[in-house]
Amino acid sequence: MIMQIRGSRLSKLALRSIALAAAVLVCLITIRPAAGQQAATQATAVKPVMVEDVFKNVQELKGIPVNEFMDTMGFFAASIGLNCTGCHVPEALQDWSRFADDVPRKRMSRIMIRMVDSINKEKFGGRRMITCWTCHRGGQAVDNIPSLMAQYSIAPEDPNAIEMVQDAPKEPTANQILDKYIQASGGAQKLAALTSWVAKGTYEGYNTYHVKVPVEIYAKAPAQRSLFAHTQIGDNSEVFDGRNGWVAGLDRPLPLIALPPGPELDGPKLDAMLGFPGSIRAALSDWKTGFPPTTIDDKLANIIQGTAAGKTRVKLYFDDKTGLLTRQVRYADTPIGMVPTQTDYSDYRDVAGVKLPYHIVVTWTDGQSDILLTEIQANVAIDAAKFAKPAPATAKKQGK
Repeated sequence: MIMQIRGSRLSKLALRSIALAAAVLVCLITIRPAAGQQAATQATAVKPVMVEDVFKNVQELKGIPVNEFMDTMGFFAASIGLNCTGCHVPEALQDWSRFADDVPRKRMSRIMIRMVDSINKEKFGGRRMITCWTCHRGGQAVDNIPSLMAQYSIAPEDPNAIEMVQDAPKEPTANQILDKYIQASGGAQKLAALTSWVAKGTYEGYNTYHVKVPVEIYAKAPAQRSLFAHTQIGDNSEVFDGRNGWVAGLDRPLPLIALPPGPELDGPKLDAMLGFPGSIRAALSDWKTGFPPTTIDDKLANIIQGTAAGKTRVKLYFDDKTGLLTRQVRYADTPIGMVPTQTDYSDYRDVAGVKLPYHIVVTWTDGQSDILLTEIQANVAIDAAKFAKPAPATAKKQGK
């Protein structure tokens, strides 16, 4: 691979953003002709778009939805610290058909996928105890000599890595944490009175080449949400109408993708419901506590865990002092391991008596998007078309 992600957090994200989506790395692919693709992305009642419907020359990861395949690419990116230019020939950035070219690293990737799968089946009964991350941990090579620096240095613990333990504090309980959040957000009466909101601001991410572009967000209780980012090359859309979800964008493997029922809809539904703090208890089920104390940005945080309707595991972090939600981490399952998506909330302001975050940062294995809101209008009428199935993404005409 050509580039290795090193240095600051910003430089890592910037490098992973090359070629529009770092998710298109490692795996042996080239785009098939677009004929028939639109039919494959109809309403969610239709079977999900499978990876072999979109890509060819996929040899080890057949039979999974295309979005799950892209998450898998992100898992590779995180594990070996490389982007798509690292596992494909450089010419692929100008000619997508060249993604099908075989190079030694791609052939080795296939061997490693089979090796890890074999270890898990033979030694762990099929449980994914071993993944790419187990040995690589962000590097191309694996270490076989103990690091004294790692052994003796004091490094801050990743709060996302903290899991439940038997001897964790029994309080605060999940109900106590949620009660405090509801009260901190404005109280049950104010929360119940918030039925819709419309926000405007800026969006910045890998698909805008890290340039701020206008964004609009529409939300209607209990669980409708749409986001439209007006990028330099065309609009990116994320829509959840309460039951069905779609994503559209030129940076995606298809210009429009319908999200199938199950885990892929858990994220959009959760984002929609968390837009109304009073809905938090209904957003997840099977609440669990038992996490050791942790900190985010040097502030003590309380963690609770819930399960979404599609069985996605979700951890929520609440500021111990303010009671407000500061982070959401959800885990998508892929054939090679769990992929986290982290959403951070800050800059809470009063909107019709309810505290809502004006700064939202979404971080996942392929990059990061930063949303800075400048205004939120509460309890406004929203055209139902804002939550309808979006049109497939199209490129802006030059000069527009």
